[in-house]
Amino acid sequence: MKRSEVGLFIVRIVLGMTFFLHGLEKFQNGISNIAGWFESIGLPGFLAYIVAVIELVGGVMMVLGIGTRIVGILFALVMAAAIITVKLPLGFLDGFELDVVLLAMSIQLAITGSAFLSVGQRMGLTKESDVNL
Repeated sequence: MKRSEVGLFIVRIVLGMTFFLHGLEKFQNGISNIAGWFESIGLPGFLAYIVAVIELVGGVMMVLGIGTRIVGILFALVMAAAIITVKLPLGFLDGFELDVVLLAMSIQLAITGSAFLSVGQRMGLTKESDVNL
């Protein structure tokens, strides 16, 4: 086991938990309210449901280490869209600094994967090359 694998594992868990909790919050606080907000900023309301599902289900998958690279790409797309459509005018500080960090973490895992202590590895869904980068 390499130290880099442990580092990627930590990134994977934190990223997955963060997205899961954001997705859960969207459903708990009323996803229709989020859909209405999406419409108020000029986006189709149905995108709120897509984003919430990506965050909720993707968060669980990320924590478990299932489809880490694919989920990382989806998270990166969500964060890039959030930055461009909402956060950019606010500036970096108190604007999109957290979004950039989550974007960078997502891209890191999309590129490298993270098979250490993953269900995907146990199920044979992760290649050995993902483990020994």
